[in-house]
Amino acid sequence: MGYSIGQVSKKTGLTTHTLRYYEKEGLLPFVKKSGSGLRVFTDVDLGWLSMIECLKESGMPLKGIKQYIDWYQEGDSTLGKRLDMFKKQKENLEAEMQKLQKHLARINYKIKLYEKAVKIGSFEKAQADAELTRIRKELF
Repeated sequence: MGYSIGQVSKKTGLTTHTLRYYEKEGLLPFVKKSGSGLRVFTDVDLGWLSMIECLKESGMPLKGIKQYIDWYQEGDSTLGKRLDMFKKQKENLEAEMQKLQKHLARINYKIKLYEKAVKIGSFEKAQADAELTRIRKELF
């Protein structure tokens, strides 16, 4: 089944401007055009858009995504390169997740601290709490 750019925009949440930009940047070389020059997207194309968004949202720059698409089009001779690319992206994502977990732990500490301070009516007394002192030493 074929979808217009407007239908794809509605299905994916991507703007038509973004879809046109992706095409201009070479990220949609597989999308065919009708005889009148209109883009006709397939379900396979929607799968590609989903992967493009996944890679983009995981921190990969468009240049890296373009490289992946180029390697895919080159065929099986680039399987190793594609595998390495995904392994590297996984490492980058895991490192980012560790950093975010550290930030989350610090924010959770602050929430506990302020909940305690609100409950007892004193920030200084809350800071002196033994459990909160232990957590603070672990995090900071």
